[in-house]
Amino acid sequence: MVGVATVRSEAIPLIQAEEGARVRVVALRGGEAFTRRLTELGLNVGSELIVRQRQGSALVVSRDGTRFALGAGMAQRVWVRLSQT
Repeated sequence: MVGVATVRSEAIPLIQAEEGARVRVVALRGGEAFTRRLTELGLNVGSELIVRQRQGSALVVSRDGTRFALGAGMAQRVWVRLSQT
């Protein structure tokens, strides 16, 4: 059986995070333009996000009070870990 601590330490694509989850970005798995675009938005490795809404295949996440809508393709390439808080 896998313990909760083990599950929390595993990285998953953001698209798989549940609504209401607090997550920390651990990797951006895309090309240079993708990484630059997200970094310019403030969504970089180390950022803590909250998954606010699922809208079809898109997600709405927030960081420091700012909300971002990400399509499924983008959310699939942002890898996160569940935050410990």
